[in-house]
Amino acid sequence: QVQLVESGGGLVQPGGSLKLSCAASGSIFSINDMGWYRQAPGKERELVATITSGGSTNYADSVKGRFTISRDNAKKMVYLQMNSLKPEDTAVYYCNADIIGRIGRRGYWGQGTQVTVSS
Repeated sequence: QVQLVESGGGLVQPGGSLKLSCAASGSIFSINDMGWYRQAPGKERELVATITSGGSTNYADSVKGRFTISRDNAKKMVYLQMNSLKPEDTAVYYCNADIIGRIGRRGYWGQGTQVTVSS
């Protein structure tokens, strides 16, 4: 059984910072792309940032220059450093990973962590 577990969400003032973490565990042979997505109330889930196993990154235009995605392949973890946070960044943030495990290759989602940016 493969699991993704996020942590690090919370309430922060505009202009503040948060760092999200996501840990993958279970019967994992390898992890390809990992990423962060978010879903605000009444809106569809959207891509925030992705990172390949080799470290190549991709960001949504709305977070470029403010967010940084990184990963630790040995620990099977992905991170999202969020700086200069804005109220419009408020959402549930989900970790996603393309994993090859005992049952084959498939995408997995974490349970989500709430980020609220408000004064």
